[in-house]
Amino acid sequence: MGVFNWPIRLDSMDGQHSLEIEAMVDTGASYTIVPAHLLEGLGVAPTEKISLVLADGRPVEYDIGEARATIDGRSIPTLVVFGEDNARALLGAYTLEGLRLAVDPTHGRLIPATTAWA
Repeated sequence: MGVFNWPIRLDSMDGQHSLEIEAMVDTGASYTIVPAHLLEGLGVAPTEKISLVLADGRPVEYDIGEARATIDGRSIPTLVVFGEDNARALLGAYTLEGLRLAVDPTHGRLIPATTAWA
């Protein structure tokens, strides 16, 4: 799949603050990762530390919190990881699945997900 960016709006859980960013769509990432200074400015507070494994195999610990994510008119509360301040924002699978969005790799876009019931 090609890499592409997609706009996402994040709101504080109390709805008092919001920001719009371009995030790299990364279905290999479990969670949405946003530079810590942006989440702090939004008023998102860390709720716990989690252990993650980076793409290069290194284990790391990051703070995680909650924000409301909105993409293309769909909105949900989601988990967000407090990333490095110089890191690129990543839109991860947890948020995409919650928003019921899927990746269209041919056209480099997000589309409504279809669900099959077995």
